[in-house]
Amino acid sequence: MKLQITHRTRYAYAQPVMESFNEVRLQPTSADGQVCHSFILKVLPTARLSHYHDFNLNYVHFFELPEPHDTLLVESNSIVTTSALQVGPADVGFPMSRLAECAQMERCYEFLLGSHYVSLGPDVWRLAMDATVGETEAWSAVNAIMRFIHKNFVYLPDSTTVNTPMSEAIAQRRGVCQDFAHVMIGMCRSLKIPARYVSGYLYNGPEDQLQGAQASHAWVEVFLPEIGWRALDPTNNQLADERHVRVAVGRDYADVAPIKGNYKGTPQKTMIVEVSVTALN
Repeated sequence: MKLQITHRTRYAYAQPVMESFNEVRLQPTSADGQVCHSFILKVLPTARLSHYHDFNLNYVHFFELPEPHDTLLVESNSIVTTSALQVGPADVGFPMSRLAECAQMERCYEFLLGSHYVSLGPDVWRLAMDATVGETEAWSAVNAIMRFIHKNFVYLPDSTTVNTPMSEAIAQRRGVCQDFAHVMIGMCRSLKIPARYVSGYLYNGPEDQLQGAQASHAWVEVFLPEIGWRALDPTNNQLADERHVRVAVGRDYADVAPIKGNYKGTPQKTMIVEVSVTALN
């Protein structure tokens, strides 16, 4: 599927601010069947853009605005071709009893630990145990966790913020895609299943009824030995497919925020985010 994505963020400050330093993670990846054909990033006031790859190999642009300004516009435009990686039953027969092996794998270790938004206490372990009663295979357990979240948590826009921790989402049993992803990551990690956060976009076609489209979306990837990373979308209770556009991965949202930074000046500001995902074929 060929998709065009526009992501526009506008900030308006109550008073001029200065010395603004920002990191942007908005460029889709070219890997695992996804190809980013073009990416254009625009910043106003005009700034010099630099870029690098972070620890998780995400593409990061950064810029600074030393002079006073009362507005900031960050807009990205991408064209991406996606494909779905299918996982069949014969591919995922890894027993839960062998999951301890994942802790010895360098690429998995940090995705088994607690992180900024994901805590691993007895409450999330108990929730994971209840969701996976009788499961002996890791992939079956992961899918059971996804079904449990979709059944027992309510998708409710504006019920949480980007700073809401996983523990609060569990207590309230509601949230948005970011919260669903954090809860699933916590439940998987509590069972020693490596899990990481994925940020990106979701195309909602004319006949689709998907939650979290036309905004930044979040889902989960779990690691299966001898298979690799596989993606699931707990918000929509399905495997990630060609409608999902992958931008960045990390331990949780703190690692992959689309825009983050700091500046000197008033904390009073407004932010408007607009996302458009359209099909080109």
